[in-house]
Amino acid sequence: QVLLVESGGGLVQAGGSLRLSCAASDSNLTTDAILWFRQAPGKEREFVGGIHWNGSRLFYDDSVKGRFTISGDSAKNTVNLQMNNLKPEDTAVYYCVAAGPGNDYWGQGTQVTVSS
Repeated sequence: QVLLVESGGGLVQAGGSLRLSCAASDSNLTTDAILWFRQAPGKEREFVGGIHWNGSRLFYDDSVKGRFTISGDSAKNTVNLQMNNLKPEDTAVYYCVAAGPGNDYWGQGTQVTVSS
């Protein structure tokens, strides 16, 4: 079984920063992209951003563009999500997803709470 583990979540005041990390348990896993999603209470799961290894393309949702930065290592199947200038509306459980080519693998999620 392939496992993805997120870490780095916690409680931070508005305007602060957190750095989330995601790592795959299987070093031989081939992925097309690693993505970040988040889900707040009472809300649908939403896309945050991701990195596509073909061309090392980065992409972000407009709600986090300019504040969040994704970086990664394709050889290690690891990715980081640097979150700056956090806002209360960023409060959610954050998930990383290793995508394709055959299956998608989800992490267990890590809680991010931003206080006013």
